[in-house]
Amino acid sequence: MSSRPSKIVCIGRIYADHAKELGNAIPDRPVLFIKPPSSLISLDEGISWNPEWGNCHYECELTLRIDQPLKQETDPIRALEAIGAVTLGLDLTLRDLQDDLKKKGQPWERAKAFDGSCMLGDWVSRSEIKDWADVHYTLHINDELRQSGDTALLLFDIGTLLVDISQVFSLEPGDVVMTGTPAGVAALLPGDQLTMTLKGQTQDFSWKTAVKA
Repeated sequence: MSSRPSKIVCIGRIYADHAKELGNAIPDRPVLFIKPPSSLISLDEGISWNPEWGNCHYECELTLRIDQPLKQETDPIRALEAIGAVTLGLDLTLRDLQDDLKKKGQPWERAKAFDGSCMLGDWVSRSEIKDWADVHYTLHINDELRQSGDTALLLFDIGTLLVDISQVFSLEPGDVVMTGTPAGVAALLPGDQLTMTLKGQTQDFSWKTAVKA
């Protein structure tokens, strides 16, 4: 993108297996939180965090760019039409810190919205997505498959997610929606090499980054 989004809306616990692996309850409506524009860095910059904050977990997610305004939309089909492009992104999470904050009943921002906590691949035309309920993507670390995403397994489909978000946050052109991560999250290690791959209609799209040693 040529400019930063006004906000990055993220979805938590959208895959049942991921909620279970972290010991979280299955939600009855989408769990929403926001990353600020300052959380965005490029894949080329690499992943880093203050080790005093504890472990940093990877979370690979199908990510949407909104190109048309959405405000209190009620029709999932119309909501889908607002998507202009897609990519894969990393929602980096300071898991030890997040667990501590949750125990204290405090917000997650320190663990989810820190500088460098959001990395996005290059945007791909939405025409590469034939069916929003049949999108597949993977994350490999050091050539080992760690995560496999399939939107057929989402607790709430993409259109329903956008409708729900638009009731709370007005989505503006350029805003980003990260649609949640499948099971398989774990702590990153120095030197880890990450490859995200999106299965498009005409070809596969891959993006790479690494944890700074």
